Amino acid sequence: MPLFRLSEKSQFPPAWLARSDGLLCIGGDLCAKRLILAYRNGIFPWFSNSEPVLWWSPDPRTVLFPSRIRMSKSLKKTIRKACFSIRINTAFEQTIVACSQPRQDKPEGTWLVDEMIDAYITLHKMGLAHSVEAWQGDQLAGGLYGVSLGKAFFGESMFSLVSNASKVALVALAQELDKQGFGMIDCQVTSGHLLRMGAQEISRDLFLDMLNHGVDQKVSDGLWRSGRHLFPQIKTISPPSHIPDAV
Repeated sequence: MPLFRLSEKSQFPPAWLARSDGLLCIGGDLCAKRLILAYRNGIFPWFSNSEPVLWWSPDPRTVLFPSRIRMSKSLKKTIRKACFSIRINTAFEQTIVACSQPRQDKPEGTWLVDEMIDAYITLHKMGLAHSVEAWQGDQLAGGLYGVSLGKAFFGESMFSLVSNASKVALVALAQELDKQGFGMIDCQVTSGHLLRMGAQEISRDLFLDMLNHGVDQKVSDGLWRSGRHLFPQIKTISPPSHIPDAV
C-alpha cells in the first residue's frame, strides 16, 4: 500500500487506505483546521522529533465504553478514601506538559513534542481540548487530556505523580461521559494498562460508525466548564454480552 503525502490542503485520504500498521499519510502541519478534520475522520497524529508529521488510523481501534470501566481493588480503595479532588480544565497546559515528561516505562520521553503541545493548547483555547486533573490540595497529582467533538472523546495521554491519580481521573471522566450519553472514549492504540481498565479492541469500521454517530451530537452546557468538579463513585458493572452493533 503506498504511503500518502499530504499537500497544503487539509484533506485526508479515507481511513481504510491505511497500511496494516495503521499509518495512513505523512506531512502537512498541525493547524487547528487539519487536526479537527483528522479527528472527525478517525485519524490522529503521532510522531517524534526526528520525524515529519505522521497520521494514523489503526485497525483494530482501542476504545473504552464509559459504562464498562473496571476498577481494581486498590483503585476502589483510593476512590473511597477520596484521596484526590478531580477538576476539569483548571491546568490544561500544566497537564499536557506533565504528560510529555519522561517516565519509568518511557525514559526517552513521549511523542508529545513541542509542536504537538502547542497545537493542543490552541485546541484548548478553542474549547475543543480538555484536561481532567487529580489534585491533592494545591498540588497537581495526575490527570489526562483529550479532544472532544460533540459526544466523541479522544483520549490522548495520562500522567501520574501519585499512585492511581490518573486512574481516578479516568474513572471520573468515564462516569461523567456515561451520564452525558457519550458512546465511547477513543484510546487509539492498545496497552495493558487500558485493557485492565476495561478497554476493548473493535474494528475500524465499527469505530468510524460510532464516531459518525456521536461527533455532531450536542453536549450539555457547562460540561467542560473550567473548575468543574467530578466525583468518581464505586459502581458494580455488569459484563456486556457483546460489543455494540454499528449504529
